Amino acid sequence: MLTKDDLIDYFASGCKPRAQWRMGLEHEQFAFHAQTGAPLAYEGEPGIHQILETIASRFGWKRKYEGEHLIALSKDNQSITLEPAGQIELSGAPHPTIAAMVGEHQAYTQELEAISEDLNIAYLSAGVHPRWSRDDIHWMPKSRYKIMRRYLPTRGKLGLDMMTRTCGAQINLDFESESDMVTKLRVSTALQPIMIALFANSSMVEGKDSGYASYRAHIWSDTDPDRSGVLPFIFEDGMGFERYVDYMLDVPMFLLQRDGEMIDMAGKSFRDYMDGKLPESKTYTPSIKDWEDHISTAFPEVRLKKYLELRGPDSVPAPLLYALAAFWVGIFYDPETLQNAQDIIKDWGIDEHIVFRNDVARDGLDTIVPGGHITMRDFAPSVIKLAEHGLEKQTAEKDGLVYLDTLKAQLNAQK
Repeated sequence: MLTKDDLIDYFASGCKPRAQWRMGLEHEQFAFHAQTGAPLAYEGEPGIHQILETIASRFGWKRKYEGEHLIALSKDNQSITLEPAGQIELSGAPHPTIAAMVGEHQAYTQELEAISEDLNIAYLSAGVHPRWSRDDIHWMPKSRYKIMRRYLPTRGKLGLDMMTRTCGAQINLDFESESDMVTKLRVSTALQPIMIALFANSSMVEGKDSGYASYRAHIWSDTDPDRSGVLPFIFEDGMGFERYVDYMLDVPMFLLQRDGEMIDMAGKSFRDYMDGKLPESKTYTPSIKDWEDHISTAFPEVRLKKYLELRGPDSVPAPLLYALAAFWVGIFYDPETLQNAQDIIKDWGIDEHIVFRNDVARDGLDTIVPGGHITMRDFAPSVIKLAEHGLEKQTAEKDGLVYLDTLKAQLNAQK
């Protein structure tokens, strides 16, 4: 029988000694017809299935199917997956250095480019496609998306836009202990607006100025209040693995997976499922795999798994993309720098965190920083400098400093 202690132990098993800390990059892009600019359907030529099949055939990726549909590829602990409207995502392997992570992403990019001319396709890294409407976009044949497509409109106005019209960038990083996890979760949640502002790449929507620096960040604010946004409890006394388990037990479920089939559990409580209070509890035995699937359906600014997923920024092209890793590795993986970052945010109140995150979607670098004295434009350079100092102290990561230069150039370009 699955117990609450099992769920706590699941997160605790992610603790790693510093020598084993890694980083993993996730990057989403829109694929489209190179001549017409039209979004791609799953079938057809060019089409999303054709992209996956061609990559698999030419470059040795292993195919993954749902029923008869090819939905993902894997190779060397990496995966290429489909988002709901055919956005293509690389979920990179964990790497010991920024240089190794960059090498992986560049090899993947070269593979995409190698098939582009033959298939008549191109790619766009942006938080929201600047021209497509929701009605222009084709849905992918994945069962979980049918469940989400039905359920999310009952929770917010923009859930379908999140599914069909957004692309993001994400960095996954490790923690050493429960207390280290809590510190990193708080610091990254508090400073996430810096990355949202500097990576803001979705101001245009359907060919018009949206009024937001990052319309993608705005979309997340009206997707599902049960599973997205800033988590206030992480800043409260007593935060730890158990407190996050309690949160996830009460986040409504989406689904269960059994024998390749998706069982619709939308809106039901994992706590009730585990306690035998649902009809499905009599048919399906709760498992750690169920829990692992469930925690992937929460979308807070920073998500806890066996590592931390920092999910805030819009999708951007390289080399700016690599600055996401350089910034957070600089902050997270040097103890003194992490402490200095914690000192910056220690007096910010919970309401200030929420307002800061919500305002940055609209105001970008003109957002007022908690405390009310300066804007992000004046605040960000000092935090980038802190990350730079953290990287300089990590001998293996000094190559990452060039990407922080890219980040500083991005800041200067927006002045």
